[in-house]
Amino acid sequence: MIVQAQEAPWQWSWEKIHSVISQVRAGKDLTPPAWPGDNRVAVALSFDLDNESPALRDGRTSPSSISQGEYGSRAGLPRILGLLKKHDIPASFFVPAVVARLYPESVRQIIDGGHEIGVHGWIHERNSPLTEQQERELMAKAIDTLQEMTGKRPVGIRTPSWDYSPNTLKLIQEFGLLYDSSLMADDRPYQLVSQGQPTQIVELPVEWILSSSTYFRMSRFDSIRPHIGLEDVLDIWKKEFDVAHQEGTLFILTMGPHIMGHRSRIVILEKLIHI
Repeated sequence: MIVQAQEAPWQWSWEKIHSVISQVRAGKDLTPPAWPGDNRVAVALSFDLDNESPALRDGRTSPSSISQGEYGSRAGLPRILGLLKKHDIPASFFVPAVVARLYPESVRQIIDGGHEIGVHGWIHERNSPLTEQQERELMAKAIDTLQEMTGKRPVGIRTPSWDYSPNTLKLIQEFGLLYDSSLMADDRPYQLVSQGQPTQIVELPVEWILSSSTYFRMSRFDSIRPHIGLEDVLDIWKKEFDVAHQEGTLFILTMGPHIMGHRSRIVILEKLIHI
C-alpha cells in the first residue's frame, strides 16, 4: 500500500490557507463607550484551579507531581480567597470538573466568596487531538458536573491550556455558553467569528505575558524553571495595566492558585491590587 505524504504547508492552496485561518477569527470590538460606574478600565482577576489535573491528564502519578497540584486547594486557594475578601474583589475561577469533584470544599469556598466558576475542561484535556464527539462528551460532563456542584449552570469557558480544536467554538455555541476566555487576537473584548459568520460568543482575551505560569511554573524533569524576578513580573503587569487604563480597555490576569498562591507571589498580587 502506498501512503501519500501529508502536504506541506508551503504547498497549501490559497483556499486551504483561507479555510485554516477562517476557523475562528476576531470580529467587531466589543469595548463599550464607557465601563460600568464610569470606570476608565475593566479589570478581571481570573484563576485556573488546575491542581492535579494536568499531571493526571499526562499520566504522571508520582506523589511529588500530585502534591504540587494539591497545594492549589490546600494552601494557595485559601490565601487567594483571603486576599480577594480583604479587598472586596469578585473574581472568576475556571475549574476542571475532576478538580471540582476532588475538592468540593474548594468549590463551596469559591461560591461562598461570591465568585464565578467557569468551565475549564474535564481533566485539563488538550482539545486539539480530540474528535468532535470526544470533545463534546468531555465538555458536556464538565458543564453538568459544575452545574450539579454549584447549583448554577456556568456561562463562560476557558479551554485547558487555551487550546482550541476546529470544533471548540461550535461546541461552545451548542452548549449555550455566553463567553470564552482562551484566545489572543486582541487586548479588547471582541465578537468571535467562525468561517466569516459572526457568532454571539464574546471573547475576553488572554495573553501569556499576563499569566502566572509563564514566569513561575516549575518542572524538575525538564527545562521549565522560574526565570524572572518577582518585581520584574510586577513591573510587566503594571505596565500592561497602565496602557489598558490609557486606552480605556481591558486588563485580564490569569493565575493558578498552585502557582500564584505561594507566599512570595501573593505579595506582588496585592501590590498590583494597590496600584
